[in-house]
Amino acid sequence: MGTLDTLNSLSRKEQVIRKAAELFRIKGYAASSMRDLAQMLGIEAASLYSHIRSKEEILQSLCFDMATEFRKSLEEVEKQNVGASEKLKNGIIGHIQVMAKDLTASAVFMNEHRHLSAPFLRDFLLLRINYINRFKNIIEEGVKTGEFKESIDKKLAVMTLFSSLNWMPQWYDPYSHIVPADLGKQLADMLVNGLKKEG
Repeated sequence: MGTLDTLNSLSRKEQVIRKAAELFRIKGYAASSMRDLAQMLGIEAASLYSHIRSKEEILQSLCFDMATEFRKSLEEVEKQNVGASEKLKNGIIGHIQVMAKDLTASAVFMNEHRHLSAPFLRDFLLLRINYINRFKNIIEEGVKTGEFKESIDKKLAVMTLFSSLNWMPQWYDPYSHIVPADLGKQLADMLVNGLKKEG
């Protein structure tokens, strides 16, 4: 078998994590083993442990790194001096662009985080709740300023939004004619226009 030295310009640990994301997406975290990962990399299983302590360490890295990327994107949007509807649109576009950068890691983030052990799962869920609530705050801001309908249920609105966005890793083709920024704009228009007051 080969060694990790033969892998590309990514660091050894990054390469392991990338391949693990592919494995987790295909087989699911629970059904994947370090031996499976070693076979994908073309190395001996024992060689993995000089770079990664455990399978869960990889899952932690994938989930929390993605959470950081989502947070950074939203923080940039929150700084913008624009109305709530524009801010919400930009938040949606940013969310789509983060997912599009690494659809495999995004799929693991969405589907496999439940396999994190405590306290990591608790910390992850708190980050997710905080992120969702910040979108909800933008919607509440829009209701207060009169941009959005007063009758909307804010929780329903934000959960509908994320239900629409978070399926993207399952159906988006990165080789399609629509680039992530344009996809984000189209989805943002559809989702935000439903909240706006008529007239």
